[in-house]
Amino acid sequence: MPLVDIQLIEGVFDNDQKRQMIEEVTDAMVSVEGEAMRGLTWVRVQEIASGEWAIGGKAMTAADVKSAAAQDA
Repeated sequence: MPLVDIQLIEGVFDNDQKRQMIEEVTDAMVSVEGEAMRGLTWVRVQEIASGEWAIGGKAMTAADVKSAAAQDA
């Protein structure tokens, strides 16, 4: 039984985006493991409070992530 964890900073993605992640990650796993495993494939979205996730010693917030995403657009 595969289990996929997706960890996100809270407040970056809305409920529709998280639902889409779950569906598409499940589809990706099923494409490898076979359709019979769909009902046994678990995907969890875990949200970490904004500011409690750090990269290179710098705490990241939802605003930081949204700002970085806007620069790429």
